[in-house]
Amino acid sequence: MQSENMEPVNYYVGIDVGTASVRAALVDQLGTVVAYADQKIQMWAPQPDHYEQSSDDIWAACCTVTKKVIQGINIGQIRGLGFDATCSLVVLDNNFHPLAVNVEGDCKRNIIMWMDHRASDQVARINGTRHNVLCYVGGVMSVEMQPPKLLWLKENLQESCWERAGCFFDLPDFLSWKATGVTARSLCTLVCKWTYSSEKGWDDSFWRVIELEDLMAEKYKKIGNEVLPPGAPVGNGLTPDAAEDLGLPSGIAVGASLIDAHAGGLGMIGASVRGYNLPCENQPITSRIAVICGTSSCHMGISENPLFVPGVWGPYYSAMVPGFWLNEGGQSATGKLIEHVVQGHAAFPELQKKAAASAQSIYTYLNGHLDLIKKSLPVGFLTVDLHVWPDFHGNRSPLADLTLKGMVVGLALSQSLDDLALLYLATIQAIALGTRHIVETMQTVGHHINTLFMCGGLSKNPLFVQMHADIMGMPVVLAQEVESVLIGAAILGACASEDFASLQDAMEKMERVGEIVLPNHKDKRFYDKKYQVFLKLVEHQQQYKTIMQST
Repeated sequence: MQSENMEPVNYYVGIDVGTASVRAALVDQLGTVVAYADQKIQMWAPQPDHYEQSSDDIWAACCTVTKKVIQGINIGQIRGLGFDATCSLVVLDNNFHPLAVNVEGDCKRNIIMWMDHRASDQVARINGTRHNVLCYVGGVMSVEMQPPKLLWLKENLQESCWERAGCFFDLPDFLSWKATGVTARSLCTLVCKWTYSSEKGWDDSFWRVIELEDLMAEKYKKIGNEVLPPGAPVGNGLTPDAAEDLGLPSGIAVGASLIDAHAGGLGMIGASVRGYNLPCENQPITSRIAVICGTSSCHMGISENPLFVPGVWGPYYSAMVPGFWLNEGGQSATGKLIEHVVQGHAAFPELQKKAAASAQSIYTYLNGHLDLIKKSLPVGFLTVDLHVWPDFHGNRSPLADLTLKGMVVGLALSQSLDDLALLYLATIQAIALGTRHIVETMQTVGHHINTLFMCGGLSKNPLFVQMHADIMGMPVVLAQEVESVLIGAAILGACASEDFASLQDAMEKMERVGEIVLPNHKDKRFYDKKYQVFLKLVEHQQQYKTIMQST
């Protein structure tokens, strides 16, 4: 297969391990997805706040989807492989075999998932130290980072897991090890989730003060003492065993990996916007923010100098785009929250039947139903009396308060399909208002953001995208290739192959703008008022807590 100018086509494989599935794409040097495949992966929830997975199951799924996307392709044209994954914790023993992270001793379940909140006591104690490394995570460490999970394992599974562990990997680094046999870690994972400093390395005093000084042995061998920037070649490329598993040529380049949200940011934030009349045109890349929205959402903003944003992770140097500092805001439950609200409603069975009868997804049907009931008003105005605070799984940014709960104000004594549609709309608006809260907090310390770049499953929902444009008052740019996360993973393989001069060169040549959704500026006053109510909701929740805790 050759391109129009008759140059041979080079291909790159991107593999993305999400919360519920593994996906792969075969991508050419122009950033076009030539083939795509996905496969569900297992998840266990043995008790509240405990979520576990299997590294064997995930690797098997990686092999299955990779073999599917390369069918009919001359594999000699495949030049590189890149991985991204959720920031889940993988535990292996000294022989690199799975080790149980549960009291049942089930070694198949050897991953503590990113969304696992079992270590809430441990993270509270870590935050109580007020150690200097916490300045780089918005002042407060999240329970979703790795140190509290490691401390939980030491305190709860000392004999069965902690003392037998030979290696603790972030899931993206486990995948690059599995592919290459090299235990080098990505700068992205270690800086963002493990407190590593790109300038100073590990901080011994932190590990001592949280009583995990045993990890310092052999120059931090168990958690990583060789660190590579994203997209750097790992070892000698794909090992013969991994090549056989994946159906790829032995020795092809494997790029140092990324966390999944960072791959999404990398896969779209560098696209050329010439001729689109966007506010970020002729502006530095720092005027853009990447919003990666799926089960949860991440907000990736970059700056030339380190900016410390309260409640927002970072600044992390070169953790996503080389040479730039990254700040990462986030919402712990977005797609998961919409699903929870919709599926838990009494009218959900009726919605399922009507959506199936019209051969539509439930969300396409709900969007159409809202259009029917809005009459002459803009659809967003339907929630004038209905307001949601979306932190059903705590607040990641910008308040960094795990104890916050969800709130709904404006319920009626009715459970019709109309009520479900309105609650769905109010929930989407609450998520967009949360994005505004994060971005405004970032702006106060020196970010200058004027355009949203959005990808992930929720970006396929036009109502979700439009509400973000309207509530933010900014255009939303969608990538031409909707699978920006997979483009980002493929770019890592492309960079490692040395077919491009740099990671930025690969980004510019493999990313393209797709649809642009503009805000309805005439609706600004309404959403400014919704935002005022939004901020009042959390203020009131905090007051209620103070009242109930008073003596």
